[in-house]
Parts: sequence; structure tokens; C-alpha cells
Amino acid sequence: MKRLFLIALIILLAAMGGILIIQRTQVDTDVTAQTTKVGIFTNGEFMDRSWGQTHYEALESLKEELNLEIIYKEHAPGDCYADIKELIEKKGCRIIIGCSFDYGKAMQKAAAEYPHTYFLHAGGVYHQENYSSFFGRMYQARYLSGIVAGKKTKTGELGFIAAFPNSQVIRGINAFTLGVKSVRPDAVVHVSYCKSWTDDAPALNSCLKLLDNFPIDVVAVHTNSMAPHQEADSRGVWSVGYHRDNRDLFPNTYLVACVWDWQIYYREQILNCLQGKFHGRQDWIDKEKGMVSLSPSPHLDMDTAILVREASEKFNSRGFDVFYGPIKDNQGQLRINAGESMSDDEMLNGFDWYVEGVTVED
Repeated sequence: MKRLFLIALIILLAAMGGILIIQRTQVDTDVTAQTTKVGIFTNGEFMDRSWGQTHYEALESLKEELNLEIIYKEHAPGDCYADIKELIEKKGCRIIIGCSFDYGKAMQKAAAEYPHTYFLHAGGVYHQENYSSFFGRMYQARYLSGIVAGKKTKTGELGFIAAFPNSQVIRGINAFTLGVKSVRPDAVVHVSYCKSWTDDAPALNSCLKLLDNFPIDVVAVHTNSMAPHQEADSRGVWSVGYHRDNRDLFPNTYLVACVWDWQIYYREQILNCLQGKFHGRQDWIDKEKGMVSLSPSPHLDMDTAILVREASEKFNSRGFDVFYGPIKDNQGQLRINAGESMSDDEMLNGFDWYVEGVTVED
């Protein structure tokens, strides 16, 4: 009898534990029962086939799953504090997402004023309790695209149209160049800054400046504009894309692209906000987690595909990274000693020099 009682008690406790697990699961699920308003703003347009659209597509894919109402603000200025204030006070947004490095000061100010609102800053470098900055190790994909470009160039002279000379952009230029030079040591990468993230006219002018003055047969970009790709296509010059794969627009000259996928990150962080588990931090996400990648391409030969795969596997195994020494700058000075590597802080905040092989043309 006593044994039967003990068995019954064990069964009862197990059943109660199962009920608690079910209830806990229901609580976690119930955070999406009510609609959550998310405000996201960018310096360009969200359907730009570039940076803005990668964020738009990721959030739209989560809209139904997480029960989100998303308010999009385009062409927001760098001093976007007024836009943030409107999204919080008038639109009722619980989560604010800023999609430009330039929004840092305004977002920091707002985060201090609205401690119960969550802030996510794409490409930022600051964090506090209710504020995270995030980016992926895109420089690794840039390096891989450099291998592709270096194998494709016949002249050994490549172009790079870039927006502004900050650490993020310079990091990408240097990684691309090191990838190029890993397969074409004599190559030169000519850089022109167009001084805009989004505008077509200055991006096109920078592209014309490079293509008209040098025998460039491959161009890469760090701008949201499609104008450099259009110009390259009209001349039969290869182009390397950024942010999003647009090979359908330029099937004959679009060589490859370094692309973003924000979906996993946004799902994780929005759920953290809703569950009260959010902790502001600087997130710099590794390539193998899927945030950054190199697009497929019909223009790669087998030899190039093997080189790209081998380099990618080294990144994933942590057996190699782009900025391992010895590395000299474009003035011949040794910047990274043999056996040493740059720290994350240096790569994020202190890249103000160019590797050997880079020439800045303006």
C-alpha cells in the first residue's frame, strides 16, 4: 500500500511539473499576444534593393510570427531625435531601430530619455542597458569577394566606390584588397569617396572618375546606390555588390555580392525585449551564424570556388582571420606584426589607414 502511494505521488509530481512547463511555455508565447509597435528609420528608402531593403525584408518576414506593427521612416536625417520622439510618444513604439551609423548621437540621447524603450542600432558602436549596437563580420565576406575579384581581373586594377572614410568602410576596403592580393599580389585597388550613403549622382561621379582614368575591369561598392553597377554594366565591367544580391538586374556583369540577412538577429532581439530579457551590448556577429555571406554566382570557375570555400572554412574554424600579420599599410609601414592580429576594438573604432595596394584618388 505504501509503495502504491509513493508511485501515485511521483506520478502526481511529474504531472504538476509538466503543467508548470506548459504554463511557462504559454507565458513565453503570450508575449506576442498583443501587437508590438516597432519604429525603424533609415537615411534612404526601404525598397532600395540595397541596405534599406535587407532590413525591410527581415522585419516583414517576422511581422506575423511576432505580431508586430512596423512603422517605417525613410530619409531620416542624421540628427533624427525628433523622429525618434515622434515614434515613441505619438506612435507608441516600444522598440526603435536605427539603420545608419550617423544616428548614434540622436539614439543615445533618446535612450537616456526613454529608459523603458529598447533601441537597436545597426552599424553603431555604443551600448547601454536599453541600447544595443549590432553588425556582422562583413569584412570576412569582403575578403572572399576580393578573392573572386582578384581571380577575375585581367588588368590587375580594380575600383572601389565608397561613401565615407570611417572605420566600417575602411575595414571593408582593406579586407577586399587583401582578398584580391591573396590571389593577385601585384593588384591595385583605386578608391573614390562619393560622400553619400544613398545618392546616385555622387556615386556615379565617383565611378566615372575611376573608370575614365584607370584600366579598371572590376569595381566594388560601399554605397546603397545602383548607379555604379549600371555604369559598369554599360561598359562591360564586372561589379561586386553589397548589402543585397542584385544579379537579376545585371546578369552579365554582376560578379558576386556581400549580403546581409538580419532575420535571425531581429527575431532573437525582439523576443528578448518582449520577454524582459534584453541586455544592451555591442554585438559583432560571426560569419558562420548566417548574418553575412557571399552570394552564389554563375561567373565563378571551379578554381575560384575552391579558394573561396577554403578561406571560408578557415574563418569558421577560427584558424584564420583577415587582419592577421604581417600586414603593411600603403605607405610601406608595418602595421600588424607576424603572428599578431587586430583586436575587435581596433577594427571597429580605429581603422584609419589603408593596406598595401590601396590608392585613394580624391
